[in-house]
Amino acid sequence: MVKQERAVRTRQSLVRAAAEVFAQEGFVSASLTEISKRAGVSNGALHFHFESKLTLARAVENEAARIVRTIAEPADDTEPDALQRLVDVTHDVMGRLAKDVVIRAGFELSGQPAAHDGVVDLRTQWCGWVEQVCHEAEREGSLAEGVSAADTAVTVAGATVGFVLLGADDRTWVSQDTLVRFWDLVLPRIASPAALSRLKVRGTQARTRRSPLTSPRT
Repeated sequence: MVKQERAVRTRQSLVRAAAEVFAQEGFVSASLTEISKRAGVSNGALHFHFESKLTLARAVENEAARIVRTIAEPADDTEPDALQRLVDVTHDVMGRLAKDVVIRAGFELSGQPAAHDGVVDLRTQWCGWVEQVCHEAEREGSLAEGVSAADTAVTVAGATVGFVLLGADDRTWVSQDTLVRFWDLVLPRIASPAALSRLKVRGTQARTRRSPLTSPRT
């Protein structure tokens, strides 16, 4: 049992160290020697857990995907309003990006073809979740007249992935203020009047609250 716990800790240390190196240097330039050094283990220990840099990158992205699921799945269960859920989860994911190198590296690795071997990448999973929620909003009648779930998903997924990329060098792109400005601009265009009157652009999960959005900023 002690050996198993030690192995789990070593694996976790390697995944985090790899995320730091991948985020800083990219997949191609990342060195396994540097990753093992940051994790405080030997190269032999690294290869015991991960046979190649590719399998290590996959582990980082899988862990990032797990983190995103732990954010999105509880919201799917507790927030019945699809558009509000979309707002809430984007805030939570971007907030986590700003402080967790694993999820940041996961999104960055998903845009690097050399880090993949045909598995579904994190960006694709994220875009799929956004599309699913937008279709729920459409079925609820929460989208404005003439606005489709497909168009809404393209807008939200494209913007949020763009914030992730820009946030790699400037964290203000994944800040709450940036998302509030985005939702202030977008929600009056995509939400029906009834849905718009109850939506909170700062989210509803333990955040500073503001009155429901009723009109775009002037």
